Amino acid sequence: MSITPQELELLMQEVEKEDPIDFADLPFDEHDLRGLISNHLCEMADAMENFSDEDKHLTLLAVAAKLVLENMVLNIQLLRRHGVPLSESADALLSRLRKGPAA
Repeated sequence: MSITPQELELLMQEVEKEDPIDFADLPFDEHDLRGLISNHLCEMADAMENFSDEDKHLTLLAVAAKLVLENMVLNIQLLRRHGVPLSESADALLSRLRKGPAA
């Protein structure tokens, strides 16, 4: 792998400066969580060592898409649980989804 888990962890922290993660009251240290994830992702990347560049790219896109979807679902569930309305843009997006594809 061309990046170490420690380097990936530092990159994660750089990204978080623009879009911080709310760790709230999780009973885990955020540094430990970043380390766990960076190690896991580096292991995944190492497992793809023999993949073609296109297959690596597609796999990483699929993983990212799944994580963004999962994050969106969890956030909506959390907002609903606490009776917090969705943002205007999120509500508009979900309204479009409810209506289905345009004819």
